[in-house]
Amino acid sequence: MRRKCRIWWPKQLSSTQPSCCKFLFGWFVTCSSDSLDIVVALASNRESSSNLQSCLQEILHSINGNMHVSLQDKSKFSLLGQYGACINYGQNGVEEDDLRKTCTHGVDRVCKCYGQWSCGCLKFDGFLGQCRQVSMESNYWIELAYDSLRLQARGIHWVPKLHHLHWKKEIVSQCDVHVILYETPTYGAHHFSLRYWNSSEHGKASPKKPQWVDELQQKQPLNDMDTVVLAINSASAAQKYFERHDSFKQSSANIPIISMFCTFMWHILAMSLASLSTLFYIFIQFFHSFLNFESQSWVYSASAKAFSNTWINFRIRSCQILYWPIFLQDNDLRSQTSVECAEKVALHKHSLWSSLVVDILLGDLIGLALLFHAESVCSWFSNIASNLTNELLRSGSVWLMGVPAGFKLNIELAEVLGMISLNTIQIWSTLWIFVGSLFIYFIKGLAILAILFGVTIPAALVIDMIVIVTLHVSTLHWLISILYSQQLHALAALWRIFRGRKWNPLRQRLDSFDYTVKQHVVGSLLFTPLLLLLPTTSVFYIFFSIMNTAISLSCMFIEVIISVIHATPYIKIALRLIKPRRFPLGIWFEIIACHNNSSHSPWSAYIDRNSLPVDEAPRKEDIDRTVSSVLISILHSNYLSIGQLVLPHYRKAFSGVSQSYIATSVFGLLSGNKVASTLGATLPSTMPWLCIPYNEYWCLCRNSILACMVDCNYYRCHDSRPPSFGLT
Repeated sequence: MRRKCRIWWPKQLSSTQPSCCKFLFGWFVTCSSDSLDIVVALASNRESSSNLQSCLQEILHSINGNMHVSLQDKSKFSLLGQYGACINYGQNGVEEDDLRKTCTHGVDRVCKCYGQWSCGCLKFDGFLGQCRQVSMESNYWIELAYDSLRLQARGIHWVPKLHHLHWKKEIVSQCDVHVILYETPTYGAHHFSLRYWNSSEHGKASPKKPQWVDELQQKQPLNDMDTVVLAINSASAAQKYFERHDSFKQSSANIPIISMFCTFMWHILAMSLASLSTLFYIFIQFFHSFLNFESQSWVYSASAKAFSNTWINFRIRSCQILYWPIFLQDNDLRSQTSVECAEKVALHKHSLWSSLVVDILLGDLIGLALLFHAESVCSWFSNIASNLTNELLRSGSVWLMGVPAGFKLNIELAEVLGMISLNTIQIWSTLWIFVGSLFIYFIKGLAILAILFGVTIPAALVIDMIVIVTLHVSTLHWLISILYSQQLHALAALWRIFRGRKWNPLRQRLDSFDYTVKQHVVGSLLFTPLLLLLPTTSVFYIFFSIMNTAISLSCMFIEVIISVIHATPYIKIALRLIKPRRFPLGIWFEIIACHNNSSHSPWSAYIDRNSLPVDEAPRKEDIDRTVSSVLISILHSNYLSIGQLVLPHYRKAFSGVSQSYIATSVFGLLSGNKVASTLGATLPSTMPWLCIPYNEYWCLCRNSILACMVDCNYYRCHDSRPPSFGLT
């Protein structure tokens, strides 16, 4: 089988003018005996580092030790080979003296060329000879030459051309070569990925796979794309480590005045936010101590049950305030040599404070609106409560006591149920007359709570208050549902007596049973009145079920809003709108050139769809008649849409909602059983309570914010680009 070699080449190396001779560093990735992937991370001419000759092994060992564990298991960072214009000279008839002169001048006296080996490799002494010897011991060595391919619109001036390859002590010069130009991934700019970021969240129990799928998975893949992509994402880190050892990095100079001013303002911001956060920390610790002191009293137990939603959301918000400086601290992300891993860790770290900030901003908007329009909101809610009580509950109960919709009901039972309902409504309304004067203060307190702690805690408090205010409706619905369900169970049992059947609870089935005559007579006497009273009970049950369901739906709607606010990845959405390249989804290749075995082919130089006219472009049938030996393409990424980015988070938030929730609720309403009043959406998990001295917490907040300034300086000095949002 013809051997295949893929050369993953950094695009920036093809955008500069080629020099005489450079060494290539990167990874050899092998997956089969006839396939080889060569991931080039960097090229170095070593002109400024003559003392590097004695420590090459130490440098490579240090870089490998800092790489991702998965990459260390599959491949090692090593010297790949060399490339240069002088490699082809010997083949073009240039004298050996001219070759030695050219190469010696090109490497600036760091090495000296002494002709060529029989394979075509250049002979060097000193540093270059040592490099070649080290790499030859790893069974692979590549010699590349320059091949002109000028695509000015793409910034490509030349591409590498395979001269020969040492493949496990064999010299290979004829093989299928695929040169893939890639843009080196950098943190905060872009990277490559083969799958969803949250691939674990998309995993579902798949049905049984066909046999051909299992056979296909058992076959050995032609290439290890996971390792190749991991190596590409680690190329930038390897280059930084290499330049750090070589003292090759040139730090950019900053303007002293601007730098000092930015540093001063950043310190002011850090101290201000640390002081504000410490005030919240003191209040939360005081409130937590007070609750612990009163935790044994019945008042605390009753309040915890009545305001359960508020307590859960307050605990979540307290943990977010306590832990945001810990999450924001620099966790040495530079040790995450893979750009993909570093991006995931950074976004997870920044998701906490971004959710906290957005929640508080929404709370400020809604809280200020409530605070300035408290009286209008109070009167509006009072009118709604009055209309619901008088027009709906009282009128509905009186209507059911008569002849509702022409149905003939049992007058005595309807009057009993109606009077119980009216008396309960009247007692509850009388109690709330005294509380209504305090409602304006509740609205203002709700607004202040939203301004200070965000919108989710007041929303949870609204849910609890709706449950408390409508407690009389829930109580009436509960009592009538008990009467309705017991009546249905009694009718079902009596009907089984008529049929001579009995329910077997052990086997969960109906068995035959011989009833006595007395049992049949008693069953007949009980079945008739219960059946005639069922319409009266049903209309009251339907009325209060509708009222209770409407209340539950309003609470569920607010619960969904709270879950959406907590689950929305705000930082990911913002970065996706600004830099979509930070969220890749799969890769694809754009073919820009195709070298064929036949040098007389009109498209043997290159194929560029954007530059060739339509009538001059080669037809697919003509290309298929020739066998391509060299293919040149550019590596691109697909990107996640906002829907693909957000849906996994929402799916996780509502994973606790059963798929049969609607069917179960409908069955519960029809049978008179209890129906869940909440969806059971998943909220952020709470963390252990943090209790440290106030001054230490203040220092922790300040140092966390100052760590972001250090990362900004890192970008300015090392990447020559400002970070997005100051994120690291």
